[in-house]
Amino acid sequence: MREPEDKADNKCRLDKWLWAARFFKTRSLATTAIEGGKVHVDSDRVKPAKEVHIGQMIHIRNKDFEIEITVQALSNMRRGAPEAALLYAETADSIAKRENAKATGEGEHALRERGAGRPTKRQLRDIKKFTGGAYG
Repeated sequence: MREPEDKADNKCRLDKWLWAARFFKTRSLATTAIEGGKVHVDSDRVKPAKEVHIGQMIHIRNKDFEIEITVQALSNMRRGAPEAALLYAETADSIAKRENAKATGEGEHALRERGAGRPTKRQLRDIKKFTGGAYG
């Protein structure tokens, strides 16, 4: 027997909720992040099967972003981005941190211009051709 719609959404696993809220593309990626300590609920490390409740604080750290959110609603189904955005609210402190990181270029330390640094294969061939094979 199926439970009514409102009953089905009052329980939700953390990995499913993160997937439904569109923080991760797949549930397995969400599970890996949780097991790797990248996701904390109320400042505690948790397991993927941890039940999420409305009002809990979730801290997510990824290579692309670091965000702190409050759970506003529960969902086990992945829907469109506008509906997924209704599941959480980002804290003011988290918004300020992200804006500061964007302004200072904090996340761009590994980016470099093409051609800067080590030569590409094509450049190495050109160097060898020009110098007569005497490179590095």
